[in-house]
Amino acid sequence: MNIIVYCGASEGNNTLYSTAAESLGKWMAAQDYGLVFGGGKVGLMGKLADTVIAEDGHAIGVMPQFLADREIAHQGLDELIIVDTMAERKAAMLEKGDVCLALPGGPGTLEEITEMVSWTRIGQNPNPCVFWNVNGYYNKIEAFYNQMVEEGFLTQTDRDLICFTDSYNELNQFIEKYHTPNIRRY
Repeated sequence: MNIIVYCGASEGNNTLYSTAAESLGKWMAAQDYGLVFGGGKVGLMGKLADTVIAEDGHAIGVMPQFLADREIAHQGLDELIIVDTMAERKAAMLEKGDVCLALPGGPGTLEEITEMVSWTRIGQNPNPCVFWNVNGYYNKIEAFYNQMVEEGFLTQTDRDLICFTDSYNELNQFIEKYHTPNIRRY
């Protein structure tokens, strides 16, 4: 199994986030889960990839050429796929992965995992979506999804297909029990 991890090109201000990236990388390698990510050597992306590699795990990066030209591509990966656009990057990552997980990150991280949640509802993403909620980072997003249910914009069934956790046990259970939802009908 490959886990797509969306995460920041920054490490943030709290060392808990880089510690969480290292912990996730060690856990993934120990489980023999491959990493699929944005291909960068900086921020949480770099920390995660470095850890997976150091633990003899498998890492695939996908990066658009314009970012690779800025010399931020990780050079120690099993595979680095260079694409032309961000849309191609997302598609290639989705093709290579089995789970979509977001570590803490900025607007790009939030956009990527939110798009995967949205695509699940319309039948374009068969993979479980997980917000790795380190230090309560995604509590407000979780509350917002719950409000969507309360306000009638998201069904409880679809909400139940989104996981907010920082527990490996919960993550494993969510992945094992996950089922691809019925495609939304209008």
